[in-house]
Amino acid sequence: MEAGTENTAAGDMPTAMAPLVLLSKSNPVFGCYMFWTSLLVLKMLLMSLLTARQRMKTKTFANPEDLRISRSPEVRFGDPCVERVRRAHRNDLENVLPFVLMSLVYVASGPHPLTARLLIRIGASARLLHTVVYAIIPVPQPARALAFFTTFGITCFEAGYVFVCCLRFI
Repeated sequence: MEAGTENTAAGDMPTAMAPLVLLSKSNPVFGCYMFWTSLLVLKMLLMSLLTARQRMKTKTFANPEDLRISRSPEVRFGDPCVERVRRAHRNDLENVLPFVLMSLVYVASGPHPLTARLLIRIGASARLLHTVVYAIIPVPQPARALAFFTTFGITCFEAGYVFVCCLRFI
């Protein structure tokens, strides 16, 4: 057997090639990851525009230099609509980033393809739903909590999976 061609957990790929193949468009799991990550990043970027829209709509500006745009006489804070969107955006920053980073490491660890794709799809969909029920069409609890804990649980599972896979390297 040639050097670097022994079998790995990723299948019958040579050891030296396994990470390159796992993180390539030819891997359907990585393709799934790229699609859903792109969607989540675009959603997070749109949250900034939604915040700006709410500020314009309610004439709530936190910076004196923005008052010329609004023709508002004073800086205002605490509008409930603006604050709701800001909290949803902050929640994204606190939860989407760990999900996206942990999912990348999880994909690189060579998980079962069906499981990985389901986890990525469900986790990303839950984050999209979280934004809808928090910032766009507020829905009473437990809708927001269910969406939050779905992605939180998936991120924890992925972290645990990678942790166990990597124990042999410490």
